[in-house]
Amino acid sequence: MWDAIIITPFMNVLLFIYSLVWQNFGIAIILFTILIRLITHPLMVQQIKGTQGMQNLQKNEKWIEIQAKYKNDKEKLAQEQMALYKELGINPFGSCLPMLIQFPIIIGLYQVVIQAMANTPLDMLKLVRHAYPWLQEMNILNINTLIPLNNQFLWMNLGQPERLYLPFLNFGIPILAILVVITTYMQSKLMTPPSATPNDQTSQMTGMMNLYMPIFMGWLAWTLASGLSLYFVVSNVFSILQYAAMGKANWKSLMPGYKPKPVALPDAKTNRGKNESRKNNARSNRANS
Repeated sequence: MWDAIIITPFMNVLLFIYSLVWQNFGIAIILFTILIRLITHPLMVQQIKGTQGMQNLQKNEKWIEIQAKYKNDKEKLAQEQMALYKELGINPFGSCLPMLIQFPIIIGLYQVVIQAMANTPLDMLKLVRHAYPWLQEMNILNINTLIPLNNQFLWMNLGQPERLYLPFLNFGIPILAILVVITTYMQSKLMTPPSATPNDQTSQMTGMMNLYMPIFMGWLAWTLASGLSLYFVVSNVFSILQYAAMGKANWKSLMPGYKPKPVALPDAKTNRGKNESRKNNARSNRANS
């Protein structure tokens, strides 16, 4: 099932792109990554809307009143919160879906890169078996003329962890791992809007994720095949460009020491006063009429 849904389609798309770009597997991975980002663009838009919707909820007058009314009844507060989500058209899990979809893509691409870098006859036989027969029958993809695949791209062996070795250093520099950390941090900072309540638990958890996720992704890039690290970098950069093209990137958030101004929240008592005033005015108008 996993091979049929993920591995085989990924392998055939990559091999087809590879056959078009002068048998350069690095360029094939870059184009494959851009293709994935374009296909998942609607999910990215949904993620942005979901995140902004959750942030805007914090300054919603009705939500402030609900929090004040049910502050001692957690169960009722949760029920009212879900009802308000439905009323405002907010999907609390909408911002998580694109992230969840990325995991099978990452795992599948890692397995595809490892299998595509086949060197032994047995591994090459497995690679041939992944090719769709109908593509070969239509002469769209001739796997026999492609293997073994060229695993070199710039200074990298795409099937091995990436290191750049310089003559005056006795150790390798993990260029891609460093770029993964930087671009993951930039992406998370740019796509996290300023919180209305920066000291609440949700905002603090978001801040922790923005800190630890780049480190985790950098560790993956340090230890896994450089073909996957290349995917991470291109995916992050393209995602940042997509976000900037939508006009939602706050570049100031990348500056050291930058602290966004919290969105001012309406006072709950003031809101109740305004509501009472509106009700009284409505009663007066009905009485006068």
